[in-house]
Amino acid sequence: MGPRGPADGPPALVIPGFIAGDRTTMQLRRALADAGFRVHPWRQGWNLGATPDVIDRLRHSLDLVGDERPVLLVGWSLGGVFARELARAVPERVRAVATLGSPFSGDPKLNNVWRLYERIAGHPVDEPPIPRVFDKPPVPTLAIWSRRDGIVAAEAARGSKGERDQAVEVSSSHMGFGVSARGTRAAVREIVRFLEEVEGAESPD
Repeated sequence: MGPRGPADGPPALVIPGFIAGDRTTMQLRRALADAGFRVHPWRQGWNLGATPDVIDRLRHSLDLVGDERPVLLVGWSLGGVFARELARAVPERVRAVATLGSPFSGDPKLNNVWRLYERIAGHPVDEPPIPRVFDKPPVPTLAIWSRRDGIVAAEAARGSKGERDQAVEVSSSHMGFGVSARGTRAAVREIVRFLEEVEGAESPD
């Protein structure tokens, strides 16, 4: 499953949520491509939870993008948590981070699938094998959240001052962030707006 969008478009990497993979993010990647990005899948199979090597594997995903320009990281749900930590590890390679319904803030047990997560991932949801850092990554960071999410608590996906640069509410279910045309388009509009605000003319037209 290869990249989508114009060959000279600014690069973006989409990281799927828990129990999701590249096929699950096809609609989200299509919406980003339609907005002018050159969009790459994560190419790591199913996201079955945090592992000790997940950030190293995501560095490899960045290598596969094959673009010297900093990459926009778009993470849906748990993928947004990974995107934040990847940006923390290699900020010079990351243009910005956008999280979509991602539980990056507060108590992870406020979210509705934490028991399922522990069964599949094999570790306590509040003791993952990657750092739990609440401070904002050292790149522009946008948190997109929805009070209609249904899976991730609004306060966990919205975060607070110091954990992200902006938090924007859209009307979407949790699954809609990745698979709904309406939800993905709404999220991408906010991503483009955010980039225009922080970078001006560098975002796609």
